[in-house]
Amino acid sequence: MTDPFVVVGGDAAGMSAASKAKREDPSREVIVFERGEWVSYAACGMPYYVKGTVEELDDLVAVTAEEFREERDVDLRTGREVVGIDTDAKTVTVEGEAGEAIERSYGDLLIGTGASAIEPPFDGLDLEGVFTIHDMDEADAIDRFVGEREPESAAVVGGGYIGVEMAEALDARGLDVSMYEMLPRTLQPFGEETARTVEDHLRDQGVDLRLETAVRGFSGDGSVERVTYEEGGGTASAGADLVIVGVGVAPNTDLAEDAGIELGPTGAIATDDYGRTFDATDGSTVQHVYAAGDCAEATNVVTGEPDHVPLALTANRAGRAIGATVGGDPTRTGGTAGTAIVKAFELGAARTGVIDEERAREAGFDPVSVTIDAPTRPHYYPGATELTVTLVGDAASERVIGASVVGRDGVKRIDAVATAIQGELTVEELQNADLAYAPPFSPVWDPIVTAAKVLGGSMEDEIR
Repeated sequence: MTDPFVVVGGDAAGMSAASKAKREDPSREVIVFERGEWVSYAACGMPYYVKGTVEELDDLVAVTAEEFREERDVDLRTGREVVGIDTDAKTVTVEGEAGEAIERSYGDLLIGTGASAIEPPFDGLDLEGVFTIHDMDEADAIDRFVGEREPESAAVVGGGYIGVEMAEALDARGLDVSMYEMLPRTLQPFGEETARTVEDHLRDQGVDLRLETAVRGFSGDGSVERVTYEEGGGTASAGADLVIVGVGVAPNTDLAEDAGIELGPTGAIATDDYGRTFDATDGSTVQHVYAAGDCAEATNVVTGEPDHVPLALTANRAGRAIGATVGGDPTRTGGTAGTAIVKAFELGAARTGVIDEERAREAGFDPVSVTIDAPTRPHYYPGATELTVTLVGDAASERVIGASVVGRDGVKRIDAVATAIQGELTVEELQNADLAYAPPFSPVWDPIVTAAKVLGGSMEDEIR
């Protein structure tokens, strides 16, 4: 009898793998160990629960624990933490609620331990009213704090995805919002033009945006009252009744590292094209041990190098592929272009590929970029707005390698560029893409095609 497929972690990668493996081989025992109580939930929806757009926290759960157990025949065990892996014996050590430890054999193992919110060494992180937001319990705690304590002001530390989304959410709940970002711009991976547009819009919405401002800590009598930050070579402070620390996430790799599994250059678990892991000692493949999701690396389809992209689709897709593989159908996990999209009040911003020209040069490209403004519909049709598109190509290969878009409408057009990047299309091929046209949806020349035309001309000038 085949030993079970054991999954460590019950969110996107883990539950996708468990479900797919069970579909591929219904006779195979599939066991999932999840240290918390929530499984298969939409972390990206948590700011919209805090905002009030999503009414119930349970609405963020895609498939309940009971559905996994009863309808998908997955042996899901919540409140059970895997604390050790022995790859030679092919066992995991699991702690239960009472602290007892058991060993469980596996035939195949998936490490899907996810990532955790980074907590910088700020003073006052333990004060009431200071939160990160990376799991369902934290989202619930923020919502209850706002409802019960009725804070008047909020400080959001970090101008990335979560910071921008939480600024909107807390503004909608009636709080005065300040945002602190230590770098020169917000949404760093989105490029300068997109970031500047979003920043102007945040200010227009009343957000007190403080760029190049490093937070040092928080103070208060039991509950947070003030934020301390660097200013003019010294320190200053400002009032805040609620703080969200959203400075990024770090992969949860301790379990893998303790088991002698190799970490890659990004600090996440190194994997091959099928999600298989490597021995940290000699670099050989660790037989029957896979990793996927926010704890693992993926291959960047532009640079060909390992990358750490903690996004939902990357995790779900890799988990599903590994489930197929252990079920008898070897399937590649697929690379990543880092495609992402974020809502900032009335604006949307999206990006894909390599936008930063310095990074592109480091990867061996000769980047050429253009930024254009183009209408999302014909001028005569109601609802037309401007979409700003930054498109990046490589002068040597003439490939499309990156893009960023920002506007009030049509930002999902980034998907066309993401597809072009993964298909290794040239700028000319994207320029000649047969995209749909009808006045309610697009002008004859779609903004992406327009950007490709302009970029093509710039590349010709560069070559000459």
